[in-house]
Amino acid sequence: MSNYNNVLPFRRSMLAAALLSASVGAYAQEAALPTLTVEASRLSQMGVAPSANAGIVTQKQLEARTVYRPGELLEATPGLIVSQHSGEGKANQFYLRGFNLDHGTDLRTTVDGMVVNQRSHAHGQGWTDLNFMIPELATQLEYRKGPYYASEGDFASAGALRVRYADKLEQGIANFSLGQNGYRRVLLADSPKLGDGRLLYAIESFHNDGPFLRGDDYTKLNGVLRYSQGNSANGFQVSAMAYHATWNATDQIPQRGLASGVVPDRFATIDPTDGGKSHRYSLSGEWVKSNDRGSSRVNAYVIGQQLDLYSNFTYFLDDPVNGDQFNQPDRRVTSGLNASHMRPATLFGREAENTFGVQLQNDNIFNGLHNTVARKRLSTTREDHIVESNIGLYFDNATRWSEHFRTVAGVRGDYYRFDVKSHQPVNSGRSSDSKVSPKLNLIFGPWAKTEYYLNFGAGFHSNDARGTTISIDPKTGNPAERVPPLVRAKGMEVGLRSEIIRGLQSSFSVYRLDFDSELVFVGDAGTTEAGRPSRRTGFEFSNYYKPNKWLTVDADVAYARARFRDADGVGQRIPGSVEGVASLALAVDNVGPYFGALQLRYFGPRPLNENNSVRSSATSTLNGRIGYKFSPRVKIELEGFNLTNRRAAAIEYFYTSRLPNEPAGGVQDVHFHPIESRSFRVALNVNF
Repeated sequence: MSNYNNVLPFRRSMLAAALLSASVGAYAQEAALPTLTVEASRLSQMGVAPSANAGIVTQKQLEARTVYRPGELLEATPGLIVSQHSGEGKANQFYLRGFNLDHGTDLRTTVDGMVVNQRSHAHGQGWTDLNFMIPELATQLEYRKGPYYASEGDFASAGALRVRYADKLEQGIANFSLGQNGYRRVLLADSPKLGDGRLLYAIESFHNDGPFLRGDDYTKLNGVLRYSQGNSANGFQVSAMAYHATWNATDQIPQRGLASGVVPDRFATIDPTDGGKSHRYSLSGEWVKSNDRGSSRVNAYVIGQQLDLYSNFTYFLDDPVNGDQFNQPDRRVTSGLNASHMRPATLFGREAENTFGVQLQNDNIFNGLHNTVARKRLSTTREDHIVESNIGLYFDNATRWSEHFRTVAGVRGDYYRFDVKSHQPVNSGRSSDSKVSPKLNLIFGPWAKTEYYLNFGAGFHSNDARGTTISIDPKTGNPAERVPPLVRAKGMEVGLRSEIIRGLQSSFSVYRLDFDSELVFVGDAGTTEAGRPSRRTGFEFSNYYKPNKWLTVDADVAYARARFRDADGVGQRIPGSVEGVASLALAVDNVGPYFGALQLRYFGPRPLNENNSVRSSATSTLNGRIGYKFSPRVKIELEGFNLTNRRAAAIEYFYTSRLPNEPAGGVQDVHFHPIESRSFRVALNVNF
């Protein structure tokens, strides 16, 4: 049940909104909605969305996606690329709006209201591990890009994604899948009636080796148990989730190693003991009540998570004898509460809606950084106990001033408190920070089925708590510079959305996003690196076309220009910042018993250093599937990945590493992780 309260143009009958909410899923959340039109499998955003880059992807669209890994389901968001630079159990790599978002910084992601981004994480700030997600349960993906929404807080400056799980299934699901490279998967799910509600259960068993010479041996067991009553306008649900996984990791390799034969194959690894294990257990609940006086929603959750990660990116640079493998354990309990209330109002005689919200989160974290060899600990760089707490308050007003003009204006206030207890007392301490973030969205139209948008807003992301209290570099003992707890972001955007052509929904926008600094905590080194102020400008063009009942076309293209705002003698390019992105997805259904899809995605070359003297290559992939329905309850499908068998990279970095027998100072080189070679999977799906 996503919180879409702050896009509402004007008050409608609350009873009608409640009935509509129940009929279209979780779209109507904290407020009454205007009359919505549904064209094919996509909800029309005309008269609803506050910007050209906010939208909802329905279950039907999500079902048409061909995904190699669960996180790729999010690529239904226009302009987003989801990749991987290591073993399958690791969090994905994300690219959006000129960002290499690493494992999720500045892309806030929630599943059923539970935040997925992990702050002050052992490996990377905003760590977003979506491997627990079961695609068949996802009924809706809501996306918002830019810092223009009062209900979105930390990590949401580039964008915010909200995945909603089903409360009930129309039919039970039994899925059996087999494929190349050791792939096998079994899913069993159903939602029988229990008393006045439904008890949904799902259990998934999964294994995959990938094309690597030392197989990933990625093994996971995943489960969901949910009880719900009512609907998305009036009802409640209580859910328990459990996920456990282990894997080997083939980390990125240097190009020179492959050229010289030291690395025998692009799917080989240098340190065969890299890998990890993780688990995630959660308990959550949600309650919503709507009537003609307003709508209230409360969501609460507790998540227990643990990661034990082993990596080696520089091989023998720091330790020529034992190698440079390091271990990053992270154990935490995250608790959160989100509550909001929308009520109809009048403003200068105009119908309006006001929304008040509060968001609380607390993380109790134990993590560290250790030097290891073959997963055996040699020494400790740092160990920390972190308690990070925050409260966010927001107010949002949506008013329709005339037939062709409406506004959505809001303000958000956030307060953060950090408490770090380090094994080196000098790096212990407390810090705090606060930010007030105003938002303003101006919407004009529609004229000729076209709306126009002006968006302004401020946002932020939090830095790693350890960087806010650090005094000395735990590796070298040298003095270290502290970073601010919260980093300001400011954005502006102009866009349009049109449905003037029958069956076609298009949006276009031009944006600018500034950060006060790109300060990040370098988890692999246990210290911080002070970045410079940055600016990203770009455009996005998104299209959804349903020309007839059997064909659906999604076509998106985006470009971004990312620069540091001062040269600082080394250059203004931001390493890893994605420039051009494009995707084309075709889905075919209702052609007798046959169905299928093709997905082409492209992300272009990127600067790998500040002066742009080293650039990555471009990457494009083509995935597809074809299926046959034996009956309304039984179908079989064949999925193919990287159908053209391109030898491209999922990620590229430029840094110094040392292979055996190389100079002690190492060699600067491009390091890459390959995309998987062509492979196929066959799945039998039985509904009961």
